[in-house]
Amino acid sequence: MDFDFDERVDRLGTDCIKWDAAAPGVLPMWIADMDFKAAPVIRHALQERVTHGIFGYTQTPRRFYEAIGGWWRKRHGLDVPTDWIIPVTGVIPALSAIVRALTDAGDKLLLQPPVYNHFFETAKHCGREVVESNLRILDGRYTIDFEDLEAKAADPSVKLFFLCNPHNPVGRAWTAEELHRVGEICVHNGVIVLSDEIHSDLVFAPHRHIPFASLVGLPGLKSITVSSPSKTFNLAGLQVGYLFSADESLRSSIRQVLAAQEMVLLNPFGIEALIAAYQHGADWLEALKAYLMDNFNELVAFCKTHLPATRVIALEATYLVWLDCRAQVTSAKAFADELLVREKLWLIPGTFYGAAGEGFLRINIACPRALLREGLERLAKSLDAPQYP
Repeated sequence: MDFDFDERVDRLGTDCIKWDAAAPGVLPMWIADMDFKAAPVIRHALQERVTHGIFGYTQTPRRFYEAIGGWWRKRHGLDVPTDWIIPVTGVIPALSAIVRALTDAGDKLLLQPPVYNHFFETAKHCGREVVESNLRILDGRYTIDFEDLEAKAADPSVKLFFLCNPHNPVGRAWTAEELHRVGEICVHNGVIVLSDEIHSDLVFAPHRHIPFASLVGLPGLKSITVSSPSKTFNLAGLQVGYLFSADESLRSSIRQVLAAQEMVLLNPFGIEALIAAYQHGADWLEALKAYLMDNFNELVAFCKTHLPATRVIALEATYLVWLDCRAQVTSAKAFADELLVREKLWLIPGTFYGAAGEGFLRINIACPRALLREGLERLAKSLDAPQYP
């Protein structure tokens, strides 16, 4: 089946954060939200649910759990028993519940900047301190500084390690060897791993997603995985996700917090969308990934010709491209602010993901190719202009 990812859908006036939060004429390429219609199988499932006409309190059916288990088994070779799975209204609420369940005031959370901004927000909202072990960039590719990670994990106050797998915003799909070393460090220091795998389905060949929960041979390793179809199938507005863990004691503690926060019921549309996506959405996903990689190649070619001083970090996963503009930009935030005002292009400055992101920009390429080209042309005007910061 052919899917039309070139179709431009007018989202203005639909109350979407991406477009309706922007001023007139602004091209938003910031938030991780795709400008593609949901897969036809998902739209059909939602239409059927609407036709039924009643949307009362909804229990999470067994087929929800089975769809998740089947997806992870087929896509990632991981067996996820149904009793490992806990439904949640999204990854961000899950992060908060996990932190509250597994850490106490005074405990510290270990992060690897530049990294997903809500890791910092969760720590702040929960009153926990952040310890940073910055990723290293070598020859245009990010790696883990294992020596520094081990030193930071040795702090007895560090109780929980936030792993972004695949990594947002630097686009890495961590290897089995890298994840195994992370696991060894965490076991040795008694640190629980929280693996955010919301981008797990958006990994490009020859790379592949390695679920952290698939690690074996590390007795004592404790981990929780959080995920959702929201990034893969652009369903964030339906607020549906899940977490899973092999450790019953961790699940029990998290369930208690979710119950206390009245976060145990999902909406019927989120349930139906997840099931349809995971049972019937694989063909759409493969077509999407091919389109996204073509978009990335277009971006690389454009930068090579028009922005030779901008280094494009290789994209192993996600649809969020990390641009190294350190040769042209001294302040990523000042530049992004000016870019929004003068060229009406909305990108995210790298410092949004921690101080380690200074000099970088993040651009979302999950849009029709015509919009991508327009955004790149606006970016080129700014980076070529000496009056910008």
